[in-house]
Amino acid sequence: MEKPDFSFENQETGTVVGIDEVGRGPFAGPVVAAAVILNPQDYPEGMKDSKKLSKPRREALAQIIFEKAQVGIGFASPVEIDELNILQATFLAMRRATESLQCQPDFALVDGNRDPKLGFPTRLIVKGDSLSLSIAAASIVAKVTRDQKMCDLAIEFPHYGWERNSGYGTAEHRKGLSLFGVTPQHRRSFAPIRKILESDKARC
Repeated sequence: MEKPDFSFENQETGTVVGIDEVGRGPFAGPVVAAAVILNPQDYPEGMKDSKKLSKPRREALAQIIFEKAQVGIGFASPVEIDELNILQATFLAMRRATESLQCQPDFALVDGNRDPKLGFPTRLIVKGDSLSLSIAAASIVAKVTRDQKMCDLAIEFPHYGWERNSGYGTAEHRKGLSLFGVTPQHRRSFAPIRKILESDKARC
């Protein structure tokens, strides 16, 4: 089993940031990116792809990362997702995350195979959250941040189960859509939401 380490970070000079995002697939809510600069001499043990961690473990690690590392967070709203498309909105969130760092990095390690055009040297790493500790840290922070955001939104929009499904198209979420319709937090450009809106319009 692959275990992330500092191999990629050690190939670069200067300050290296790891960047990852979460929330490209859900029907609702923002896409969230995190940018993390780790201290190689002081970082939490047990970091890996956030999807491979339990919720309590993710949250515990995220708290330590915030305490020990430099962290930047970037959001792109549902409106921006609809205006730009989900890929470009993801890149926007990544740029915002990087720009919010206290110390601007010299080099970025980015999860995936598409260049977000950060304005400084970048290396793209497929499955980077399983290979780079900096990207793994970013995946954990992004996931915990977005999950909390969706819990907050669930208080305002209580019929969709976002505190449980994080805005993904589960049966509970789809049932909420059928009973209560589309909210301002839904991504209107996504096919299932667009279909509901078109159906509503046809009935008018």
